[in-house]
Amino acid sequence: METATGFTCFVIVKDNAVLITSDMKFHEQCVQSAKKAQSVLEMVKRHFKIDKDNFTALYKIYIRPHLVYSIQAWSPHLKNDIECLERIQRRATKLVKGLRKKTYEERLKVLGIY
Repeated sequence: METATGFTCFVIVKDNAVLITSDMKFHEQCVQSAKKAQSVLEMVKRHFKIDKDNFTALYKIYIRPHLVYSIQAWSPHLKNDIECLERIQRRATKLVKGLRKKTYEERLKVLGIY
């Protein structure tokens, strides 16, 4: 929606906990999901010793639900949105002792996420 001053105005609507802008993009949903997952990741990092054995359980219980919440409704298909969510997964896999120096793809294979 164009305003008199030439600025574009976006209205964000929350429908069933999914954020949609007036141009029908879900980027705000992606950003909010990533923020929530990042805050949970920081909590996990502070309170748990993360090794290969317990990472999968911690990831699946605490972090992944925030990344995939309502994904059926908004299904990220834009490269920017996918990278936003994968950035959190990259950070999470770097927390595992002994895997930090491996590539992202190698970490996913070792952890069984890929």
